[in-house]
Amino acid sequence: MTFAKNLKSQTPHVAFFGCTNSGKSSLINLLTNQNLSIVSDKKGTTTDPVQKTVEVLPIGPLVLIDTAGIDDKTELGTLRIQKTKEILNKTDLAILVIDSNIGKTNDDEYLIKLFKEKNIDFIEVHNKSDLHKTNDEKILYTSAKTGFGLENLKEKIKEKLQKNKKEKFIIADKITTGDIIILVIPIDSSAPKGRIILPQQLVLREILDKNAIAICTQPSELKNILEKISPKMIITDSQVFGEIKDIVPTNTLLTSFSILMAKYKGEIKELIKNIKQLENLKDNDTILISEGCTHHRQCNDIGTVKIPNLIKKNNPKINLNFEFTQGGDFPEDLSKYALIVHCGGCMLNETEMNSRIQKAKNQNKAMINYGALFALTNGVLERSLEIFPELKGDNE
Repeated sequence: MTFAKNLKSQTPHVAFFGCTNSGKSSLINLLTNQNLSIVSDKKGTTTDPVQKTVEVLPIGPLVLIDTAGIDDKTELGTLRIQKTKEILNKTDLAILVIDSNIGKTNDDEYLIKLFKEKNIDFIEVHNKSDLHKTNDEKILYTSAKTGFGLENLKEKIKEKLQKNKKEKFIIADKITTGDIIILVIPIDSSAPKGRIILPQQLVLREILDKNAIAICTQPSELKNILEKISPKMIITDSQVFGEIKDIVPTNTLLTSFSILMAKYKGEIKELIKNIKQLENLKDNDTILISEGCTHHRQCNDIGTVKIPNLIKKNNPKINLNFEFTQGGDFPEDLSKYALIVHCGGCMLNETEMNSRIQKAKNQNKAMINYGALFALTNGVLERSLEIFPELKGDNE
């Protein structure tokens, strides 16, 4: 995949943290050889986090994130610091920038504590070190002013990312060359004009990379295709499980794009284990429906219309309340929710998706997946998970 086509959600997120005026923005500009961040001697210049996908040689594509100073004491400082802390939820590698003329502060130590609590690998960089040199392997000394230490920083970032890199697949590890895979893709009022959505693109690309055979169809044409072809697997939009389940042969694997993305992005065992919480909802419970992307809401939108209707149909005797979040918004406090229903997370990186799952787990709140919800209510949950024998028993 070329850089131009590189997906933000699949690109390592490297975030720069530290106190105001430690040189975070200057280091990012030096690292990219671009003026991505505003640089000023005035404290509090960086307000909201700034993030940009760039190519950094010799590392490759990165999402670089510049954050506000953790010691910001301005009137808006509390809000800025909260935004900075939220960035930790999507950070694959943290760069802690320390002003070497001041040394490590209590605020820096606080950041290190947060990195360790969230199991985020980090690099400690002492910036403004024009005259400082050291043989200490645990600390990097840099100068954004002169460029001193820049190459060492690049090499350290590359080393850390390579060490933590895991090879993962959405579907490629489940198929072999020549396998026939049918993708059921409804083209209705909610489908984006002129294109298919990201999970469908990603699955299709992995099938082609594996030299397998992909056949794309709408639900109405599936029966005719199955009369002529016996595929190894059918991957469908979760919303049409009910429409196609009875025409798919029992010896053909059946799952959905959303379930595949949940397995690819996060801790699907937790999402499947919680599915029975649907049976324990009570009158006036509040349910959070969360999507990792932002899009224009359609009249028959899956998140705000179809899923609430599905849950209400499954619980006809009680009154339920629904709240909704999109994109990067996800509550810190989940205490008011009896259930959280989340999309497959194709627009979130793996770190952020797992952060949300872990947050719900830590607060003893059940989070489930869109696709698993549709599979359960259509009576095909166990069948939709047959593709993952390692999950056998997790939905019991």
